Amino acid sequence: MAGVTLKTVAKAVGVSPSTVSNAYNKPDQLSTALRDRILAAAHELGYAGPDASARALRSGKAGAIGVLFTDKLSYAFSDPFAVGFLAGLAEVAEEFRTSLLLMPVGTEDTADSSTAVQQAAIDAAAIFCVPYGHPALDILAARGLPAAATDPDNYTDSWVAIDEVAAAMSLGEHLTRLGHRDIVVLVEGAGAAGTGPVEMRLDEVLSGNPTQRLEGLQKAMPEARIRLVSGGHNAFNSGVAGASWVLDSQDRPTAIVGLSDVQALGAMEAMRVRGLVPGRDLTVTGFDDIPAAEQAGLTTIHQPIGEKGRVLGRLLLDPATTERQVLLPTELVVRASSGPAPKR
Repeated sequence: MAGVTLKTVAKAVGVSPSTVSNAYNKPDQLSTALRDRILAAAHELGYAGPDASARALRSGKAGAIGVLFTDKLSYAFSDPFAVGFLAGLAEVAEEFRTSLLLMPVGTEDTADSSTAVQQAAIDAAAIFCVPYGHPALDILAARGLPAAATDPDNYTDSWVAIDEVAAAMSLGEHLTRLGHRDIVVLVEGAGAAGTGPVEMRLDEVLSGNPTQRLEGLQKAMPEARIRLVSGGHNAFNSGVAGASWVLDSQDRPTAIVGLSDVQALGAMEAMRVRGLVPGRDLTVTGFDDIPAAEQAGLTTIHQPIGEKGRVLGRLLLDPATTERQVLLPTELVVRASSGPAPKR
């Protein structure tokens, strides 16, 4: 029916327009029977509910958190760590009847990403693995939006993180006890884009978590030779590509460390197709302890992925949360993929 408004529904039900509004916006203020009667009448009359953009203008609230990350949109649905983190964040968002707006901003400044951050209808921002100094952070600061990050080195004072350096040190100490002195670390980088895997310098590695994890390894293994290899993007196939290149070289290490579990799992696959056994012929370790790590027997650093999302959500949405900086625990989980360095 054309021209149906909130007042039309109110007249049909015999209640005030504010009561109809409450049926959509404040359902807890109405009895279930009355709200059902209002919604049934609205459906019969063809009324779709209050205009969301108008409601946002009146209230000054968009009802959404922007989730910023420097990757393609598909990453949020395919990377196990991202999926676990977003699931935890979504739990809290649902509790506070808030939506999540996924905002891939890329690793470099672009006009499209800057415009998206500038114009996004969001009340706050969850900064998920965005490196310090990214232009999107300056835009958020200029807008004065509340924000919380997964990295204490970001521009906001509200964060939930782990001690990346200490966690990586525990992994390095484990490898040292096993006698490993020749290590290849699989890192994310520009390799694989037509040129195949490449060896990288430390100053070419993305800042933030990767450099902190490398710092921890170097502190725990000062006598070791540590080489950095990139098979490309942080993904399983990149781990396969980088590890394959290493395994087929004449200068094979005794251990491969993936700075993420997905890369380490790719390395284990590269070993499998060559008839090599992780933990016997060569050690492989990861970082994060995603669900697939346990099934594969991967030695890794466990961090509470879902809890990280939940805590960050409460920093943004729960007024009762007063602690603004939360450091979550980590644990070295030793499984079959790590073993003594083979004698040469």
